[in-house]
Amino acid sequence: MAWKNLSTGVRCKEHPTRKNGIKPDLYFSVRYQFDGKIIESGLGWSTDPERWTQQKAIAERQTLIDDAKTGRGAKTYRQRILEKKEAVEDAEKQKHAVEDAHRLENVTIEEYFRETYYPRIQRQKKAKTHQREEALFRIWINPAFGEKPFKDVSKADVEDLFYFIVDAGKTIRTAEYAVTTLKQIWRDAKEDGCAPPMPTVARTMKKRISKNDNARVRYLSHDEAEQLLDALKQKSITLYEQTLISIHCGLRSGEILGLTWDQVDQAHGVFNLKNTKSGKGRAVIMTSKVKEIINSKKQDRPNDLIYPGRGGVVSTSTSSTFKRVANELFNDGVTDPRQRVVFHTCRHTCASWMVMQGVSLYLVQKVLGHSTIQVTERYSHLAPDQLQLAANAIDRAVTEHREKNVIPFKKKA
Repeated sequence: MAWKNLSTGVRCKEHPTRKNGIKPDLYFSVRYQFDGKIIESGLGWSTDPERWTQQKAIAERQTLIDDAKTGRGAKTYRQRILEKKEAVEDAEKQKHAVEDAHRLENVTIEEYFRETYYPRIQRQKKAKTHQREEALFRIWINPAFGEKPFKDVSKADVEDLFYFIVDAGKTIRTAEYAVTTLKQIWRDAKEDGCAPPMPTVARTMKKRISKNDNARVRYLSHDEAEQLLDALKQKSITLYEQTLISIHCGLRSGEILGLTWDQVDQAHGVFNLKNTKSGKGRAVIMTSKVKEIINSKKQDRPNDLIYPGRGGVVSTSTSSTFKRVANELFNDGVTDPRQRVVFHTCRHTCASWMVMQGVSLYLVQKVLGHSTIQVTERYSHLAPDQLQLAANAIDRAVTEHREKNVIPFKKKA
């Protein structure tokens, strides 16, 4: 079918058979001159989704001319469609890139370690090396902040990890190994787009720890403990109970989270702990308040957790609500990590209260499950009266011995 001129630079032709209603289907095309050349651009049929008409064709021709004069846009309608398609595809790619970046930024430290870092170092490092890193991660790093994305871990969090390990009776070298392992994990995560730059921490944090002061010493007064428990009770009954158990019985967070009913002797009010850090079992007597909490719960099967995590498995750490509440109440402006209140402070509080009430360091060691008496001795300064009593006992023993061996002087008759 021959072309039919409709207006300046606009023409059409009929389809040999196809109709647009009762009229023939028309194909529209435009042409214009630019830079000494005739440029023609086919537009489409009147039955296309764009529903081309003479007026639409005139408007499109003018747009092409304007774009050509200003040096922007396409020279033909087909180019315009192609550019529009490419723009949509680019926008979609950019959207996916943003979503991927957001997803990577929110990968937790535990997810990255389990899914990426550890499988990688199993191929790259000796068995002894990667097994040590896995143990440091499982025992120390993951419970501290494994559930957090890298971007949510602060300088204070990293330093707290160091002091927490030393505070638990481990060597400074172990604490340094753990922080070094975290740095290696973080470095790889940053390269993989999962982490921002790691917060700068002291290169040798051990310099802040004197020979006789290498552990966290913060404990709660009775008023502070009541204040903390009252605040937690408003937020979470479960967290309130876990905190009270730690304060009253000295249990570690992992021991509380791993409590199963077969570790509870309700008849005698005793926790028979199995999942301790040392690997050795230990018995802990419940206080009356702790008994009330345990007895108020419905006892399930022996192996069921008292405080199950998501999916009914053991949680890796206590709720982050504790940190938020503790920071609001006690940690504002506190820069020394050893003086910040953390969940482990509850365990220190239990030990401190016992010592101040005259309980021997030996018994405190047994209750808390310290591996050595040296760990327990950090609380000895809280019992000066007991130490003085020990010195007085030696004085009495010496005096009594001397008096026993004195020969009485007999006067002459």
